[in-house]
Amino acid sequence: MTPHLPGPDDDAPYRTGELALPVARMRQAGHHAVDLVVERLQNVADKPPHAAAGPAELETLLHEPLPEQGGDLISLLERLAQDVLPLGIRFDHPRCFAFVPTTGNYPAALADLLSAAFLSVPGAWLVGSGPTRIELTTIAWLRELLGLPDGWGGLFVSGGSLANLTALAAARDHHLAGDLTGARLYCSTQAHPSIARAAHLLGLDRAQLTALEPDRSQRLDPRALTARIEADRAAGLRPFAVVATLGTTGTGAIDPLAELTAICSRQRMWLHIDGAHGAALALTSRGSYLREALGRADSLTIDPHKWLFQPYEAGCVLVRAPELLKSTFAMARHHLDTGYLHPAQAQGDEINLDDYGPQQSRGLRALKLWLSLKTFGAAAFRRAVDHGLRLADHAAARITDHPELVLVTGPSVGILTFRYRPPGAATTDPQALDRLQDTISRTVCATGQAMILTTRVQGRIVLRMCTINPATTPTDIDTALDLVLQAGRTQLPAEAQDLR
Repeated sequence: MTPHLPGPDDDAPYRTGELALPVARMRQAGHHAVDLVVERLQNVADKPPHAAAGPAELETLLHEPLPEQGGDLISLLERLAQDVLPLGIRFDHPRCFAFVPTTGNYPAALADLLSAAFLSVPGAWLVGSGPTRIELTTIAWLRELLGLPDGWGGLFVSGGSLANLTALAAARDHHLAGDLTGARLYCSTQAHPSIARAAHLLGLDRAQLTALEPDRSQRLDPRALTARIEADRAAGLRPFAVVATLGTTGTGAIDPLAELTAICSRQRMWLHIDGAHGAALALTSRGSYLREALGRADSLTIDPHKWLFQPYEAGCVLVRAPELLKSTFAMARHHLDTGYLHPAQAQGDEINLDDYGPQQSRGLRALKLWLSLKTFGAAAFRRAVDHGLRLADHAAARITDHPELVLVTGPSVGILTFRYRPPGAATTDPQALDRLQDTISRTVCATGQAMILTTRVQGRIVLRMCTINPATTPTDIDTALDLVLQAGRTQLPAEAQDLR
């Protein structure tokens, strides 16, 4: 495409009527927006990994009367980029180790712009055949990346929460046929909270979700699970599904997938794997051992907006028998049919993706990953995931070698946990050590140089790092750990009588 040259129509709106801008003004605002994006990506490491403002300050800044008359678009973009959007966690900062720090990428940001401008809806084939084909292709690429067998299918959703809900809805309908009496769903207490929300939305009460205590490695215990399933069956209950976690949010623990697939096969139960973060490990040679178990599951959650480096929102649910999704979600149309959607019914080999999930109007979330893969190639994604694993190994080695740091859980899917323990500290007052970890986390974050938060492992507060940012270096890891040591030593005098 040749560069645009100004012409006589640039001062005219691109269409008549309200909600239109002159062409020249649109180009100017668009160029400015791209400049703001590039500047943000280029300079993210120059600012703290977290910026915040209090409710009162933000109310003063943003709570304002409804604008009856319009304003200058470029000024508004500048205001958002300077005063509003930076307030929060900069997940792509190379020393942000909090939660699961997604990074996004520039082609993916452009994909969101294009899909919004083209009003792309991969719902009914009639409405968006091109967008639908993009999503189907991207699903096929995900299947290949993860080593899943042919026949698996699914769709993009907002994130892991909706992916888990979608998969468990299919499990409920397939195994329970509309009767929830005595139904039982099983997971570990380390499973993501979205599992409990999904159970509630599916009509299960609290007693029908059985959350088992994990083993010492924070994994779902196959023996405890088998014993509970058999006891529930003996009591006349109806076990129907197990949720395994591939990469718990706290420690990155991986439930014993091979054993759990065998249990569910014997018990004729549905196995759903929540791999929102950790399933990306299967891209790498180190994680290739996971592929067989993934292929034997009934459904899988993966969030490309985590370890596949996409902006929010980009979750995905994959199902071994995708026609079961259609059995669950397409049937609603038969009960409430005004004729409005009849012209959009799929014809021949057309596919309506809105038949496979809870959304009718759907954004083209897949385009982000499609354009990223086309731009960088799958090999770059594999290298980026491997890089995160190596960073976690580096952090663990540094922690293990230092007498004031204690590795609590070793690296797993780029996540590790540890504690600061002062030299000579006694272990008789664990509460004091817990308070110290909290204080260290707050102190490190307050420096504006790194962000490390806490979690709990076996009831104790620990420091946690997630090292999956491709822009992070071993030096960034070292800097963050040095900040932990400095914070611990600074706090030691105040805690000395409790710790020694």
